[in-house]
Amino acid sequence: MAADAPPALPARRLWRMAAKVLHELASIGFGGGLAACLFINGLGDRGTPETFATAREAFAAIANYLLVPSMAVVVVSGLLAIAATRGYMDAGWAWLKALLGITVFEATLMVVGSGGRHAEMLAAFTADPVALQALLRSERNTLWLLIALSAINVVLAVWRPRLTWRVR
Repeated sequence: MAADAPPALPARRLWRMAAKVLHELASIGFGGGLAACLFINGLGDRGTPETFATAREAFAAIANYLLVPSMAVVVVSGLLAIAATRGYMDAGWAWLKALLGITVFEATLMVVGSGGRHAEMLAAFTADPVALQALLRSERNTLWLLIALSAINVVLAVWRPRLTWRVR
């Protein structure tokens, strides 16, 4: 090892940094996926059934291949960060954040389920525009709820309120 080389990081510190970076990158991907789904839901082309079906396929692809994997990485890396950092084990804000993260994951699965309801959406598109608007509004409300819960998680991570109790 060269004399001017930086000292090696201890394994525990390296593990914590890796979990944090993974958590933050996955959170960025999740936020981008939510924004894209919200954009498709609100401004997707509803001119013809074919263009609507294409927009819904894009929504489903984003939900399946970006939202779910990134949310899974966020939850797992967050729980690993709690396990790797002694200070997080007694921090109530970290456990509240973990609980909200699991809730966000469950709501994300609801969005994925709505993204996969192509037949129902297309039937409503052609037969009942009022029912289609109700389905899209429900989906949009869930997306806004996910965005709000994600923002609360970010606030908890930055603010770190004194919600401390002994877990050990």
